[in-house]
Amino acid sequence: MIGAANMAAVALLAAVGLLAAPIARAQLCWRPPVEGVVVDPFRAPPCAWCPGNRGIDYRVGTNAEVRAAASGTVTFVGVVAGTAYAVVELPSGWRHTYGKLISTRLRSGDRVILGTIIGQASGEFYFGLRVGDDYRDPEEFLGTWGGRTRLIPSNGATARVSSSPVLRCRR
Repeated sequence: MIGAANMAAVALLAAVGLLAAPIARAQLCWRPPVEGVVVDPFRAPPCAWCPGNRGIDYRVGTNAEVRAAASGTVTFVGVVAGTAYAVVELPSGWRHTYGKLISTRLRSGDRVILGTIIGQASGEFYFGLRVGDDYRDPEEFLGTWGGRTRLIPSNGATARVSSSPVLRCRR
């Protein structure tokens, strides 16, 4: 027979697992922050001060809109070593870093929702993810935009209106 203390421990672990599961699932598919091509993927540094790429770098057009990949609260907006950044903390405690911005109207404490304009970038844009003090590859959590495949008439008939793009998740 399981003792009361053991039953309480099992119940607590089950409850924590049930509460954590929706957060983990909710974090699995974010909106890409920009339209662009990844030119420098995540490369975990072997040590805290070693070289690597702690996020992903995109090549973007001139004055490209940068949008919130997920909803959260702005915890930092500023310039570090000559580069403008905005950091958004998600409800899970994870943090998105939007870097190489040329402009932003955000201030610390602002609440952003999915798709909110974070700012603008030109030429290059950086997107990072921190879980606690650890850098993680944000690309594995980003969905891709796609639509339903449809045939277009080749006989001159009017084509049906296409559907809105849908965010497709990798997992």
